[in-house]
Amino acid sequence: MPSKPPWETSERDTFRVAFDEDAHAYDRSRPVAPSFVFDDLVELAGLHPGSAVVEVGPGTGQATRPLAERGLRVLALEVGRNLAARARQNLASFPAVEVVTTSYEAWDPGSAPFDAVFACNSLHWVDPAIRFHKSAAVLRPGGHLIALATPWVIPDDADQFWWDVQDDYVAVGGERIDPATKHPDRVGDLGPAVRASGLFEEPTIRRYPFDVAFTADDYAVNLSTQSGIKELPPDAQAELISRIRRRVLEGGGTVTAHLLAVLTVARLRSKTALRR
Repeated sequence: MPSKPPWETSERDTFRVAFDEDAHAYDRSRPVAPSFVFDDLVELAGLHPGSAVVEVGPGTGQATRPLAERGLRVLALEVGRNLAARARQNLASFPAVEVVTTSYEAWDPGSAPFDAVFACNSLHWVDPAIRFHKSAAVLRPGGHLIALATPWVIPDDADQFWWDVQDDYVAVGGERIDPATKHPDRVGDLGPAVRASGLFEEPTIRRYPFDVAFTADDYAVNLSTQSGIKELPPDAQAELISRIRRRVLEGGGTVTAHLLAVLTVARLRSKTALRR
């Protein structure tokens, strides 16, 4: 059986700061959801230019930029110093964006309420004991929790590459994963966890498939940023990336990755509703 994702283990804190090791690679290769996904999340959460948003784990600001381009005021909390520094550079042209080097857990929100808490591929890294409770505490009445995930998936028409590449993982001591388990229809969402918290109204969930084409070099860089790769010993990481880069070159020089943007938007329940 595949091992648990690193955010579900006792080593969660170690893995979540590992992304800071190479902010350049992260910035260069991490895909961003299409623009229309951000249009939808702004509409679903009732946001408008000037709305105050706190972002959990912005990385180098790939998802922060679309928020800023829509006129939102964003306080971005990034635990990695190198990632935060790169985010400040990338977002320097947006005066309404502030990047603070801190974890969501350690952040002191003060008394100013926010219109939304936003997390892109990061909420699962937050301590589950405070994940929803802190988000509810910092929101104004009627505010929204917005979670966007962009998992890699293997649809029915995916290239044979995604099956063949499993040989490379096995060759370096990794696990063979059946690509069928990554089918878009098998990808869950945050709905059950949001409902279980009891802090939010029924969430709205939307799913958007999209593709990203990588050159062999860019895909090699992306692999170096993936948490699953980082679980391997350094020598195995290097060998695996080399093998896969060579496989992409031999297959024509590019590979198409399939992703699924899963958007969850949940309105904060009223105090009256919480008392029931």
